[in-house]
Amino acid sequence: MIWVWVIALSLAVFALLAFVLKVERKGWEAIGAALALGLAGFAFQATPSQPGAPKAAVADRNGGGAALVEERQALARLASQKSAQPDRWLLTPDAMTRNGDYADSASLLRKVVEDNPGNAEAWVALGNNLALHADGTPTPAALYAYRQAAVADPASPLPGYFLGLALIRSGQPAEGRALWVDTYSRAPADAAWRPGLGAMVQKLDEMMKEQAGPRP
Repeated sequence: MIWVWVIALSLAVFALLAFVLKVERKGWEAIGAALALGLAGFAFQATPSQPGAPKAAVADRNGGGAALVEERQALARLASQKSAQPDRWLLTPDAMTRNGDYADSASLLRKVVEDNPGNAEAWVALGNNLALHADGTPTPAALYAYRQAAVADPASPLPGYFLGLALIRSGQPAEGRALWVDTYSRAPADAAWRPGLGAMVQKLDEMMKEQAGPRP
């Protein structure tokens, strides 16, 4: 049952990125590779026969980072309802992230947010890299970065979504769901990204219910 849960969540994430957040087709390969590598990591690290939420490994250093960059950029575009180019201050850190250089990217992003603490997307990128560098674990430093992103732009869906995703991927689906629900509930009714997040919450609920199994 846990294998079904993990595979279904991976497919749901891909559907959100490709068809709701409208990630460009050229980014689908990176996303698919990241999800496949994540499943491979789960095969080596998880123990499906044991109860409890699985702690699936984050996709390895040549896949997970690229997918998160595509996902963050797509959600940022959708939230701003603009087709603008990516933030120029994030171009170099994002290139490092795509190459799996999470620590170096995080170091550069620290300088970016030091110079511009109001750059919420840079804070989210920092949190993502810190989590990736810790094999998917949202460390205290990553949590701080996500919180600062929320302070910088309280209306942005990025901090709640990506922290929630990090918690889910690290085996804390209930905590991640709570963040997604809070992000969804605070969004304007006409927010372009709101239906997609609502669908993700519903899919997560279904998978959590399946994992819990029937009540005695």
